[in-house]
Amino acid sequence: MSAASTQPIISVSNLSKTFASGLQALKNIDLDIRRGEIFALLGPNGAGKTTLISTICGIVNPTEGSVTVDGHDIITDFRAARSMIGLVPQELTTDAFESVWGTVSFSRGLFGKRPNPAHLEKVLKDLSLWNRKDSKIITLSGGMKRRLLIAKALSHEPQILFLDEPTAGVDVELRRDMWQLVRSLQAGGVTIILTTHYIDEAEEMADRVGVISKGEIILVENKAELMRKLGRKQLTLHLQNTLQLVPPELANYHLELANGGSDLIYTYDTQGDRTSIATLLEDLDRAGISFKDLQTTQSSLEDIFVSLVRKNK
Repeated sequence: MSAASTQPIISVSNLSKTFASGLQALKNIDLDIRRGEIFALLGPNGAGKTTLISTICGIVNPTEGSVTVDGHDIITDFRAARSMIGLVPQELTTDAFESVWGTVSFSRGLFGKRPNPAHLEKVLKDLSLWNRKDSKIITLSGGMKRRLLIAKALSHEPQILFLDEPTAGVDVELRRDMWQLVRSLQAGGVTIILTTHYIDEAEEMADRVGVISKGEIILVENKAELMRKLGRKQLTLHLQNTLQLVPPELANYHLELANGGSDLIYTYDTQGDRTSIATLLEDLDRAGISFKDLQTTQSSLEDIFVSLVRKNK
Protein backbone atom coordinates (compact mmCIF):
# COMPACT_ATOMS: atom_id res chain seq x y z
CA MET A 1 0.00 0.00 0.00
CA SER A 2 1.28 3.48 -0.80
CA ALA A 3 1.61 6.06 1.95
CA ALA A 4 -1.27 8.05 0.44
CA SER A 5 -3.70 5.14 0.60
CA THR A 6 -2.93 4.52 4.28
CA GLN A 7 -3.76 8.13 5.15
CA PRO A 8 -7.13 8.32 6.91
CA ILE A 9 -9.90 9.62 4.64
CA ILE A 10 -11.40 11.55 7.59
CA SER A 11 -9.32 12.95 10.41
CA VAL A 12 -10.99 14.49 13.47
CA SER A 13 -8.66 16.23 15.89
CA ASN A 14 -9.43 17.60 19.37
CA LEU A 15 -13.02 18.31 18.32
CA SER A 16 -15.36 19.91 20.85
CA LYS A 17 -18.81 21.45 20.49
CA THR A 18 -20.64 23.50 23.09
CA PHE A 19 -24.06 24.81 22.08
CA ALA A 20 -25.41 28.25 23.06
CA SER A 21 -27.51 26.56 25.75
CA GLY A 22 -24.25 25.54 27.48
CA LEU A 23 -24.63 21.87 26.52
CA GLN A 24 -21.24 20.35 25.69
CA ALA A 25 -22.20 17.82 23.03
CA LEU A 26 -18.67 16.77 22.01
CA LYS A 27 -15.53 16.70 24.17
CA ASN A 28 -12.02 16.57 22.68
CA ILE A 29 -12.72 13.92 20.07
CA ASP A 30 -9.85 12.39 18.11
CA LEU A 31 -10.93 9.95 15.43
CA ASP A 32 -9.48 8.69 12.15
CA ILE A 33 -11.67 6.91 9.61
CA ARG A 34 -9.80 4.62 7.23
CA ARG A 35 -10.35 4.72 3.51
CA GLY A 36 -12.77 2.03 2.33
CA GLU A 37 -13.90 0.78 5.76
CA ILE A 38 -17.36 0.41 7.25
CA PHE A 39 -17.20 2.19 10.60
CA ALA A 40 -20.07 1.85 13.08
CA LEU A 41 -20.57 4.59 15.64
CA LEU A 42 -22.54 3.29 18.61
CA GLY A 43 -23.87 5.26 21.52
CA PRO A 44 -27.00 5.82 23.58
CA ASN A 45 -29.47 8.61 22.71
CA GLY A 46 -27.97 12.02 23.38
CA ALA A 47 -24.39 10.68 23.31
CA GLY A 48 -23.39 13.03 20.48
CA LYS A 49 -23.57 10.73 17.42
CA THR A 50 -25.60 13.11 15.23
CA THR A 51 -23.64 16.18 16.40
CA LEU A 52 -20.38 14.45 15.46
CA ILE A 53 -21.65 13.50 12.01
CA SER A 54 -23.12 16.98 11.44
CA THR A 55 -19.80 18.57 12.37
CA ILE A 56 -17.80 16.32 10.04
CA CYS A 57 -20.29 17.16 7.26
CA GLY A 58 -19.89 20.89 7.92
CA ILE A 59 -23.49 21.42 9.06
CA VAL A 60 -22.50 22.27 12.66
CA ASN A 61 -19.47 24.47 13.38
CA PRO A 62 -17.11 23.10 16.01
CA THR A 63 -16.26 25.17 19.10
CA GLU A 64 -12.69 23.95 18.81
CA GLY A 65 -10.63 21.37 16.94
CA SER A 66 -10.48 20.49 13.26
CA VAL A 67 -11.83 18.03 10.70
CA THR A 68 -10.22 17.16 7.38
CA VAL A 69 -11.84 15.10 4.65
CA ASP A 70 -9.26 13.61 2.30
CA GLY A 71 -6.94 16.44 3.28
CA HIS A 72 -9.55 19.21 2.81
CA ASP A 73 -10.39 21.24 5.91
CA ILE A 74 -14.17 21.15 6.43
CA ILE A 75 -14.27 24.90 7.25
CA THR A 76 -11.59 26.55 5.09
CA ASP A 77 -12.11 24.20 2.13
CA PHE A 78 -15.78 23.45 2.65
CA ARG A 79 -16.88 22.81 -0.95
CA ALA A 80 -14.13 20.32 -1.76
CA ALA A 81 -14.62 18.48 1.56
CA ARG A 82 -18.42 18.41 1.40
CA SER A 83 -18.53 17.24 -2.23
CA MET A 84 -16.80 14.01 -1.16
CA ILE A 85 -19.55 13.25 1.36
CA GLY A 86 -23.02 11.78 0.95
CA LEU A 87 -25.21 12.17 4.05
CA VAL A 88 -28.32 10.12 4.69
CA PRO A 89 -30.08 11.97 7.53
CA GLN A 90 -32.82 10.49 9.73
CA GLU A 91 -35.53 12.73 8.29
CA LEU A 92 -36.52 13.64 4.74
CA THR A 93 -36.81 17.39 4.18
CA THR A 94 -37.75 17.80 0.54
CA ASP A 95 -40.58 19.42 -1.35
CA ALA A 96 -43.37 16.83 -1.16
CA PHE A 97 -44.58 17.73 -4.67
CA GLU A 98 -41.20 17.26 -6.32
CA SER A 99 -40.72 14.06 -8.33
CA VAL A 100 -38.20 11.37 -7.39
CA TRP A 101 -36.16 12.06 -10.55
CA GLY A 102 -36.37 15.82 -9.97
CA THR A 103 -35.08 15.63 -6.42
CA VAL A 104 -32.10 13.35 -7.15
CA SER A 105 -31.18 15.46 -10.20
CA PHE A 106 -31.36 18.61 -8.07
CA SER A 107 -29.17 17.04 -5.35
CA ARG A 108 -26.53 16.18 -7.93
CA GLY A 109 -26.61 19.73 -9.31
CA LEU A 110 -26.17 21.20 -5.83
CA PHE A 111 -22.68 19.71 -5.76
CA GLY A 112 -21.81 21.25 -9.11
CA LYS A 113 -21.78 17.87 -10.85
CA ARG A 114 -22.70 17.68 -14.52
CA PRO A 115 -25.91 15.81 -15.34
CA ASN A 116 -25.34 12.06 -15.56
CA PRO A 117 -28.69 10.33 -16.18
CA ALA A 118 -27.02 6.90 -16.41
CA HIS A 119 -25.61 7.22 -12.88
CA LEU A 120 -28.95 8.40 -11.46
CA GLU A 121 -30.75 5.56 -13.24
CA LYS A 122 -28.35 3.00 -11.71
CA VAL A 123 -28.79 4.47 -8.22
CA LEU A 124 -32.60 4.42 -8.51
CA LYS A 125 -32.55 0.87 -9.88
CA ASP A 126 -30.24 -0.31 -7.07
CA LEU A 127 -32.73 1.13 -4.58
CA SER A 128 -35.83 -0.28 -6.34
CA LEU A 129 -37.09 3.24 -7.08
CA TRP A 130 -36.74 3.31 -10.85
CA ASN A 131 -40.40 2.52 -11.50
CA ARG A 132 -41.34 5.45 -9.23
CA LYS A 133 -38.99 7.98 -10.83
CA ASP A 134 -41.88 10.21 -11.98
CA SER A 135 -43.88 9.87 -8.75
CA LYS A 136 -44.27 12.83 -6.42
CA ILE A 137 -42.54 12.33 -3.06
CA ILE A 138 -45.85 12.78 -1.22
CA THR A 139 -47.12 9.52 -2.79
CA LEU A 140 -44.21 7.38 -1.53
CA SER A 141 -44.42 4.98 1.42
CA GLY A 142 -42.15 5.46 4.44
CA GLY A 143 -39.76 2.76 3.20
CA MET A 144 -39.55 4.36 -0.24
CA LYS A 145 -38.85 7.76 1.28
CA ARG A 146 -35.97 6.17 3.19
CA ARG A 147 -34.65 4.72 -0.09
CA LEU A 148 -34.97 8.16 -1.65
CA LEU A 149 -32.83 9.67 1.13
CA ILE A 150 -30.07 7.24 0.14
CA ALA A 151 -30.52 7.97 -3.57
CA LYS A 152 -30.16 11.71 -2.89
CA ALA A 153 -26.99 11.09 -0.87
CA LEU A 154 -25.50 8.98 -3.69
CA SER A 155 -26.55 11.30 -6.53
CA HIS A 156 -23.21 13.15 -6.69
CA GLU A 157 -21.02 9.99 -6.50
CA PRO A 158 -19.52 10.66 -3.04
CA GLN A 159 -16.46 8.79 -1.78
CA ILE A 160 -17.81 8.78 1.78
CA LEU A 161 -21.33 7.89 2.87
CA PHE A 162 -22.77 8.75 6.28
CA LEU A 163 -25.84 6.80 7.34
CA ASP A 164 -27.46 8.25 10.47
CA GLU A 165 -29.72 5.55 12.00
CA PRO A 166 -30.50 4.30 8.47
CA THR A 167 -32.81 1.46 9.41
CA ALA A 168 -34.71 2.85 12.40
CA GLY A 169 -38.33 1.83 11.88
CA VAL A 170 -37.61 0.15 8.55
CA ASP A 171 -38.98 -3.25 7.53
CA VAL A 172 -36.75 -6.30 7.34
CA GLU A 173 -36.75 -6.45 3.55
CA LEU A 174 -35.57 -2.85 3.22
CA ARG A 175 -32.87 -3.42 5.84
CA ARG A 176 -31.60 -6.37 3.82
CA ASP A 177 -31.62 -4.35 0.57
CA MET A 178 -29.79 -1.51 2.26
CA TRP A 179 -27.03 -3.74 3.57
CA GLN A 180 -26.60 -5.30 0.16
CA LEU A 181 -26.23 -1.81 -1.30
CA VAL A 182 -23.78 -0.77 1.45
CA ARG A 183 -21.62 -3.82 0.73
CA SER A 184 -21.59 -3.12 -3.00
CA LEU A 185 -20.67 0.53 -2.35
CA GLN A 186 -17.82 -0.58 -0.12
CA ALA A 187 -16.67 -2.99 -2.83
CA GLY A 188 -16.59 0.04 -5.15
CA GLY A 189 -14.26 1.89 -2.76
CA VAL A 190 -16.78 4.02 -0.83
CA THR A 191 -16.06 4.58 2.88
CA ILE A 192 -19.17 4.14 5.04
CA ILE A 193 -19.86 5.51 8.51
CA LEU A 194 -23.09 4.48 10.17
CA THR A 195 -24.74 5.23 13.46
CA THR A 196 -27.16 2.60 14.59
CA HIS A 197 -29.27 1.45 17.50
CA TYR A 198 -29.36 -2.05 16.05
CA ILE A 199 -26.19 -3.55 17.36
CA ASP A 200 -26.67 -6.73 15.32
CA GLU A 201 -26.29 -4.46 12.30
CA ALA A 202 -22.91 -3.20 13.50
CA GLU A 203 -21.92 -6.74 14.39
CA GLU A 204 -22.74 -7.94 10.90
CA MET A 205 -21.56 -4.98 8.83
CA ALA A 206 -18.76 -3.03 10.51
CA ASP A 207 -15.01 -3.44 10.16
CA ARG A 208 -14.41 -1.19 13.17
CA VAL A 209 -16.62 0.06 15.97
CA GLY A 210 -16.45 3.33 17.90
CA VAL A 211 -18.44 3.85 21.10
CA ILE A 212 -19.46 7.40 22.07
CA SER A 213 -20.90 8.24 25.46
CA LYS A 214 -21.64 11.72 26.86
CA GLY A 215 -19.82 13.38 23.97
CA GLU A 216 -16.61 11.40 24.38
CA ILE A 217 -15.25 8.53 22.32
CA ILE A 218 -14.67 5.85 24.93
CA LEU A 219 -13.39 3.16 22.60
CA VAL A 220 -12.43 2.56 18.96
CA GLU A 221 -11.59 -1.00 18.09
CA ASN A 222 -11.46 -3.47 15.26
CA LYS A 223 -14.74 -5.37 15.58
CA ALA A 224 -13.23 -8.85 15.61
CA GLU A 225 -10.66 -7.73 18.20
CA LEU A 226 -13.36 -6.13 20.35
CA MET A 227 -15.39 -9.33 20.35
CA ARG A 228 -12.27 -11.30 21.22
CA LYS A 229 -11.12 -8.98 24.01
CA LEU A 230 -14.43 -8.16 25.63
CA GLY A 231 -16.56 -11.11 24.63
CA ARG A 232 -17.28 -13.63 27.33
CA LYS A 233 -18.50 -17.17 27.03
CA GLN A 234 -20.74 -18.98 29.44
CA LEU A 235 -20.98 -22.69 29.91
CA THR A 236 -24.26 -23.79 31.48
CA LEU A 237 -24.42 -27.29 32.96
CA HIS A 238 -27.88 -28.76 33.57
CA LEU A 239 -27.37 -30.94 36.63
CA GLN A 240 -28.82 -34.38 37.35
CA ASN A 241 -29.56 -33.35 40.94
CA THR A 242 -30.04 -29.88 42.38
CA LEU A 243 -27.25 -28.39 44.48
CA GLN A 244 -27.71 -26.19 47.55
CA LEU A 245 -24.25 -24.66 47.23
CA VAL A 246 -21.07 -24.97 45.18
CA PRO A 247 -18.55 -27.31 46.85
CA PRO A 248 -15.53 -25.38 48.26
CA GLU A 249 -13.06 -27.43 46.18
CA LEU A 250 -14.58 -25.78 43.03
CA ALA A 251 -14.25 -22.22 44.41
CA ASN A 252 -11.51 -21.28 41.91
CA TYR A 253 -13.96 -21.57 39.01
CA HIS A 254 -16.30 -18.87 40.44
CA LEU A 255 -19.31 -20.95 39.46
CA GLU A 256 -22.84 -19.62 39.85
CA LEU A 257 -25.87 -21.65 40.79
CA ALA A 258 -29.00 -20.81 38.83
CA ASN A 259 -32.49 -22.07 38.18
CA GLY A 260 -33.11 -23.17 41.77
CA GLY A 261 -29.80 -25.05 42.00
CA SER A 262 -30.39 -27.21 38.93
CA ASP A 263 -27.96 -25.27 36.70
CA LEU A 264 -24.29 -24.43 37.19
CA ILE A 265 -22.89 -21.51 35.19
CA TYR A 266 -19.21 -21.10 34.39
CA THR A 267 -18.17 -17.77 32.81
CA TYR A 268 -14.82 -17.51 31.02
CA ASP A 269 -13.16 -15.12 28.59
CA THR A 270 -13.19 -16.07 24.93
CA GLN A 271 -9.41 -15.74 25.12
CA GLY A 272 -9.41 -18.37 27.85
CA ASP A 273 -8.25 -21.73 26.55
CA ARG A 274 -10.50 -24.72 26.29
CA THR A 275 -8.39 -26.74 28.75
CA SER A 276 -10.02 -24.98 31.72
CA ILE A 277 -13.33 -26.54 30.70
CA ALA A 278 -11.78 -29.99 30.53
CA THR A 279 -10.32 -29.60 34.05
CA LEU A 280 -13.62 -28.20 35.34
CA LEU A 281 -15.46 -31.29 34.06
CA GLU A 282 -12.88 -33.58 35.69
CA ASP A 283 -13.18 -31.68 39.00
CA LEU A 284 -16.99 -31.88 38.86
CA ASP A 285 -16.69 -35.62 38.36
CA ARG A 286 -14.36 -35.85 41.35
CA ALA A 287 -16.84 -33.88 43.44
CA GLY A 288 -19.55 -36.37 42.44
CA ILE A 289 -21.58 -33.79 40.47
CA SER A 290 -23.08 -35.18 37.29
CA PHE A 291 -24.94 -33.28 34.60
CA LYS A 292 -27.39 -34.32 31.90
CA ASP A 293 -26.71 -31.57 29.38
CA LEU A 294 -24.53 -28.52 28.73
CA GLN A 295 -24.57 -25.50 26.44
CA THR A 296 -22.32 -22.52 25.73
CA THR A 297 -23.34 -18.97 24.89
CA GLN A 298 -21.17 -16.06 23.83
CA SER A 299 -21.73 -12.39 24.59
CA SER A 300 -22.81 -10.27 21.65
CA LEU A 301 -21.60 -6.84 20.69
CA GLU A 302 -24.73 -5.59 22.48
CA ASP A 303 -23.63 -7.04 25.82
CA ILE A 304 -20.19 -5.49 25.35
CA PHE A 305 -21.67 -2.11 24.43
CA VAL A 306 -24.05 -2.04 27.40
CA SER A 307 -21.26 -2.89 29.83
CA LEU A 308 -18.94 -0.21 28.34
CA VAL A 309 -21.57 2.52 28.57
CA ARG A 310 -22.53 1.43 32.07
CA LYS A 311 -18.88 1.71 33.15
CA ASN A 312 -18.77 5.23 31.72
CA LYS A 313 -21.78 6.46 33.74
